[in-house]
Amino acid sequence: MNRLELAKELSAIENGELKAESGQGLIFAITGSPGVGKSCMIDALLHHLTPKNKVAILAVDPTSPLSGGALLGDRVRMSVLDDNEKADSIYLRSIATRSSSGSIPSIVRDLSTHLLARDFDMVLVETVGAGQSEVRCAAIADRIILVEGPGRGDGIQAEKAGLLELADLIVVNKSDLEGADKVVNHLKISLSIGDNPPPIMKVSSLLGDGIEDLSNKLASMPQRVGSIRARMRQRLLMSHESQITANPDFESVIDRMAQEGLGVEEALEELQLVNKLR
Repeated sequence: MNRLELAKELSAIENGELKAESGQGLIFAITGSPGVGKSCMIDALLHHLTPKNKVAILAVDPTSPLSGGALLGDRVRMSVLDDNEKADSIYLRSIATRSSSGSIPSIVRDLSTHLLARDFDMVLVETVGAGQSEVRCAAIADRIILVEGPGRGDGIQAEKAGLLELADLIVVNKSDLEGADKVVNHLKISLSIGDNPPPIMKVSSLLGDGIEDLSNKLASMPQRVGSIRARMRQRLLMSHESQITANPDFESVIDRMAQEGLGVEEALEELQLVNKLR
């Protein structure tokens, strides 16, 4: 399948015009606070993963206030796309957050499974960034890689978001900078109070240190037992949200809430009633 046809299929899935297919392979969510180097780490990983593997990247970008589309900020960091041999094994698509209440729009799971059905070996989903309640990546991923880094003031800010309990692997990026070892130590101390903590490794996307080891881990990374229930919980919640936002009357109901004072409970009842009638 050529890329134009694939792009049309993914757009049709986003617009609710086509049902996604399912294929074999793993979906990795790569999440972490802004500035930890997620895009640069993915770029470094792709240099090792391709062309042996076909890899799709879904970069979740903030929605443009003008066009309503993704801002495409991550494409400029992908130097691997300049290598024609490797670029042929890579498919990159930016996804706008649109009406999603979190950093992961619910349609990303469907887009990922469809890409796997189109003979991609794995899908890497890069999130906008981890916030206080950023656990939505659990709903779309088979494995979660949490990226941390030095120099952000609070080395274990992700703990507040609950991602430390959900992560299958924690990667401390920018290991070439001062403070990386301190972050690793803080994480180890924080995780020591729990059962079955995720492994921690250091990499430097700039120098390439640890990147080959990280790429090798992707093929055999186990799923942490402790995160399965939380993962299923998020998928159920996201499915419920998707049903609401996909309703054709969703925007008009919001307008009525803002202009006519329609209450939240009444709005939910109306949307659910519309779903049943349709």
